[in-house]
Formats: sequence, C-alpha cells, structure tokens
Amino acid sequence: MGRNTRKRRTPLATKVIAASAALALGGGGLVWANFYASAHEENRWSNNTRSAGAQIATISCPDVGLKLRNVPRKARYGVARELANLDKQITDAYTRLASTRQAQAGDPGFVQNAILGPLKSKRVAAIDRININIQRVGGTAPRGLERLAQCKGVPAEQPQPNDGNGDQDNGGQDNGGQDNGQDQGQDNGQGQDNGNGAAGPVADDFVDITTVQPNTPPSNGNGFKANGDTGSTGSFTTFCGVNENNNFNTDNLIVAPGVDNGARHTHDYVGNQGNNAFASDQDLANANTSCQNQDDKSTYYWPVLRLQDGTQEFDQNELGGGAEGNLGRILKAETAGIKFVGNKQGDVVAMPKFLRIITGAANAFTGGDANANASWSCTGFEDRQLTDKYPICPQGSKVVRTANFQSCWDGQNIDSANHRTHVDFVEADGSCANGFQAIPQLQIRLVYDVPAPVIENGQVRTPFAVDGFPEELHKPITDHNDFINVMDEDLMNRVVECINSGQDCQ
Repeated sequence: MGRNTRKRRTPLATKVIAASAALALGGGGLVWANFYASAHEENRWSNNTRSAGAQIATISCPDVGLKLRNVPRKARYGVARELANLDKQITDAYTRLASTRQAQAGDPGFVQNAILGPLKSKRVAAIDRININIQRVGGTAPRGLERLAQCKGVPAEQPQPNDGNGDQDNGGQDNGGQDNGQDQGQDNGQGQDNGNGAAGPVADDFVDITTVQPNTPPSNGNGFKANGDTGSTGSFTTFCGVNENNNFNTDNLIVAPGVDNGARHTHDYVGNQGNNAFASDQDLANANTSCQNQDDKSTYYWPVLRLQDGTQEFDQNELGGGAEGNLGRILKAETAGIKFVGNKQGDVVAMPKFLRIITGAANAFTGGDANANASWSCTGFEDRQLTDKYPICPQGSKVVRTANFQSCWDGQNIDSANHRTHVDFVEADGSCANGFQAIPQLQIRLVYDVPAPVIENGQVRTPFAVDGFPEELHKPITDHNDFINVMDEDLMNRVVECINSGQDCQ
C-alpha cells in the first residue's frame, strides 16, 4: 500500500528501534507466555493482586494531560512536547518490560528496580519541565502533578486501568460498559500471543455478535444514531471518501503539535490533505480536501484498522508502525459515513472554525476509561454495541466502528489545555450543562469488510485490531477519533440551518 507521509528516521535509527521492538513483540512463547492464563478471575479489574510474583503484562501510568486544565496559550506548545515525551517514556519502558522476561523470572525486584524506578525518574523530570513551561509565562502549574510520576506494573492475572484519574468523568456520556452477556473471564488456554508475533489482541478481546443482547435503540435505518423527534431534527452529510489518496502519518496535530510521531500509531485521514504535526490553522485552510464539497476542508482522522496476517506494510520498520507493535495489513474502510445531527432539546449553534474535538481515549486500557468512547458492532446488528470487545460478525455482515462526538461547546474556545474541557457530551435529556451551547453532533461510521477471526484452543488467529500505543495491547476500548472543523463559515451556517429546520442536507 502506498502512503503520503514524510520520511521519519535515518535508516540506522529505524533499524535499531525495529530490532528492539521485534525482540519485545517476538512470536515465541517466551514474551507472552502465561500473560492471560489466569483470566478466569471473577474481577479482572481488582486492585488486589493474588501473587507478588505475578508476571507483569504491561505498564499503567496516570494521565498527566487530563490534569492540565488552565495552561497559558504561550506555554501549550512546550507542554504538548513534554506530554508526548511522557508517552514515549511509557512505550520505551514497555519495550524493555517485554524484552527482559528471563531477567524478570530470576529477580522479583527487576521490574521495579530496572524499569518502573527509572521510568518514574524520567517522568519527574518531564513533569518538572511542564511546570517550568507554565511558570515561565506567568501561569500557575497545577499542584501535585509530581504525584502522577509513579507508574505501576499491571499483572497478567488481573489487567487493570490506572486509578490515578478517578476524579475524571466523561461529561455524563453513557459509554455502555456492558459485559454483553459474556463471560469476560474465559480462560485463554495457552495464554501465549495470538500466533502473529503481536502483543494482542487475544481471544478474550473478541465476542460473537450474535450472542450479544441488544443494548442500543435502533438507528434511523442507515446506521446513524437518531437524536430524537424533538428539538433540531435535521442533518447534514458530507462525503469525503475513504482515504483513496493513501494519506497516512503517525502525527497528532491536536494532542502533539510540532511533534514528529506524536500519535505513535498510524492514522487514516479524510477531508483535509495537509494535516501533519507541523500544520498551522492557515496551512489547513489553504490545503486541498478529499471532500466532494470543496468548502469542507475539515480534517477527520482515526487510527487505522489492521489485519494481523503477516503482511509487511509500508511502515513495517517505522516508528508508529511495526517498530511500535502496529503490525499487519492496513484495512481501509469500505465506507466512511460522516454526518452532523442536531440536539433533541433545541437548536444548535455554529461550530467555530478550527474547533478541535477528540472523542475516545488511546490509553483507555491502562489509563482508565473515563474518556473511553469506543463503539464496535456489525452491520445488521447495530442495536448491539460493544465498548471493550471486537465483534466477530456472521457471514455477510461487516465490522462497524462508530464515533459519536461531544456536542456541547463552552462558547469561547476552539481547544483546551487537555483537549477535553472546552467540549462536553450532552446530558441524558439532551441538554448541555455548565452554560455550554449545543453544536452539531459529528457522527462517523466506518464499515469494514474484514475476514472473521478464528478462535481455536484459546488463541485467536488472523485477528483484526486497531492501531494504538504498544502498552495498550491493542484493546478495542482504546479506539478514538479526531476532528478539526475547517468548514467555510457559509457552509457551517448552512449545516446549522439544515439541522435546525429539520432538513436532511448534503
């Protein structure tokens, strides 16, 4: 598959990193043996570990970024770089964790002394630099950030999210954390990797969609969520393709502006064709767009879905790709539906140009699910939505990823320091809390023709998985989606008019 992205590393550096990742993610049973052998525990998320000697599956760290709510604008670039550095530190520590299993087996203090201890020291230094960036421009750094430096190993027996962000909420959004009627504690048999040399997903990450009980009201017939028959009932659909231009990169302009490989996984991009870590708002405004309506230069992007079938993609040896555990054939969506809908309480107001919204959380497995918003299903079964499982679809049915974005805006800011607090989800009755205003809700529905994975003897063969941070083990709950509004103001006003007048426009 081709690509549209710049070269990232020198060949030597790439080879060194790829070799390290290959060791960490090797297909032999040494690395991942027994990781999930005791998954039959009734409470997989318990904070109590059964054995001090339990092997550590991954690393969980508090999310520093979520605590940064009032960063002065002049400090945000430097803070963003340090947050990206914190992410990289976790990945480096995880790579070392996965490549030193023999040393860990011989020394019960190895993980703490050789991995978690040094990681804490590095995080302390990065947090200090965050404080300096804020104070240098006259701001006040949040108190107690240094308490977030300590990370912990997550035992294979009881993988658990970090509880350091327990005071965060998702604005009242119901993420449907159902157990789907399934025994989440099923034994994974041999407990090794999935046979493809990748650290996840595993058999327990999948469920037969036909065995899941309906848990979501029926859609309006085309898979999109209907907001109700009151308020602003119209919609606006924009057609931007499925990344026919092969526009991929591993940047994240919202979270890590100016940071090469800031996402550490590969994104599909539709709409704006100029989105990379170094793009300014003016660059986005001047870029080409894949949308049929050329006045929509918005950027819509999401982590790619891969089939772990042994294919060596263009990024097999690159950071963000195979060098960081994102392996296999990139699958493009068969269709990418992009729709804006209204609010069941009343009218919506126009989104400001360059408004940024992230929905979902790339670290939802290890960092806590406060901002998780993953939604997986199959065509023909979209009244059954999964948050923490990938669906196994029956013959003739296709995998569906859905993202329903936050649709309440603070009325002032196009972004916030933690990229969360300037927008919010509606309350259960459709209202916006805290004086926020209702804006058009973006819904993105991606449909994939994916071969159904096969589970045999507790192992999954040729699974599909979303790209992500390696320490997140490709869990489905980590799915997320990003959007920057770069619509022409006249077009945005038309979107609002269509929605508020009850019309269905495109």
